[in-house]
Amino acid sequence: MKSIAALQAVVTAAPFDGEPSDAELDAIDRELPVILADVDLLDAQIMTIDRTPTELDHQRIRRARRRVLAARRDLANTAAGEVA
Repeated sequence: MKSIAALQAVVTAAPFDGEPSDAELDAIDRELPVILADVDLLDAQIMTIDRTPTELDHQRIRRARRRVLAARRDLANTAAGEVA
């Protein structure tokens, strides 16, 4: 029977510690406005799931969609500015 212990050391040479790297944390910080805007949009949509949306609900959803688009635009412009 052949032992695979030597092969396992190569596969597990860099153990995953379960924590995000600094680069991943920076990416989350940059994307946080988009994430929060998406959460607000979902909240507005969830409120209308079990009832007929009122005009106020439609306005709330439209505002949330505009915030999502603005946050995504700002993120894209920031990313484009860093590349240039």
